[in-house]
Amino acid sequence: MAETRRGFLVAAAAASGVALAATRVVGAEPELKTTTAPQALRVGLATYSLWQFRNPDYRSVEKCIDLAAEWGFDGADILQVQLEHDDFPYLQQLKRRAFTQGLDLHGFSAHQNFLVADPTKRRANVEHTIFCLEQAYALGSPSMRVQTGTWGTSKDFDDLMAHRGIEPTPEGRTDEEGFKWVIDCFQKCLPTAEKCGVTMGLENHWGLGRTPEGVLRIVEGVNSPWLRVTCDIGNFLEDPYDKLDAIAKYATLVHAKTYYGGGLWYTLDLDYARIGAMLREHKYHGYVTLEFEGKEDPRIAVPKSLEVLRSAFVMA
Repeated sequence: MAETRRGFLVAAAAASGVALAATRVVGAEPELKTTTAPQALRVGLATYSLWQFRNPDYRSVEKCIDLAAEWGFDGADILQVQLEHDDFPYLQQLKRRAFTQGLDLHGFSAHQNFLVADPTKRRANVEHTIFCLEQAYALGSPSMRVQTGTWGTSKDFDDLMAHRGIEPTPEGRTDEEGFKWVIDCFQKCLPTAEKCGVTMGLENHWGLGRTPEGVLRIVEGVNSPWLRVTCDIGNFLEDPYDKLDAIAKYATLVHAKTYYGGGLWYTLDLDYARIGAMLREHKYHGYVTLEFEGKEDPRIAVPKSLEVLRSAFVMA
């Protein structure tokens, strides 16, 4: 009986193939419908937008996820230092919460400092970055924001911002040394990034990532698809457009800042439509993460910001 059934199936498959071939010869090919309507990029909410390192009412990542869903975001980008626990069962709870709210956990933002002369401290920062990559993997996040770190010659972050992100190099040290350290440290993180499938995105931030030349030197020096760029449109404080254009070709994620109520450290008058057009030219189709950095009540400012970004970041 098995042979009979197998023979029937073979014959039926052959017959259907003949019929299909006849249909293709005799009938017209089905018309493929395409659309040229512009589509908005997906927009996520950085949990940093609510917490801002200073708003205890929004420290809870769970609360940030719930609000992101309530306001209509597509995803959430979790700030690693905002986690109230860093154990993996807790991360699985966050992943489940986002899933049931219909959100992607598309980004994970970590801090590290590779700009230190002590090799033991650099090694500790590499180990921390590797741990963060594993956390991102546990959350299901395909992208993790990384930084070079700073020289640590400013009194604190407020002092660094007062000097527009510029800090002196420590006595006896050079940027050339720093670039070698940073590139070497990221190379040590590559095997874990590849194993976990998490792309590191070097943010144009402070330290050696303060300029597009610095970002490109590191990314091209590491020379791996597992280190790309997190393009932050609010971190080039002067003449941002050409600088953003220089690094956008490597963008794996975009951070977009708004400043309703005045900026926490500074306010930039950004042309979001111009930046959106630039991203279109670079064929960027990834996520845009809102990083609200203003003083207005986030329950008012964040939904307004979402409307601005949805209208500006539209791909034709």
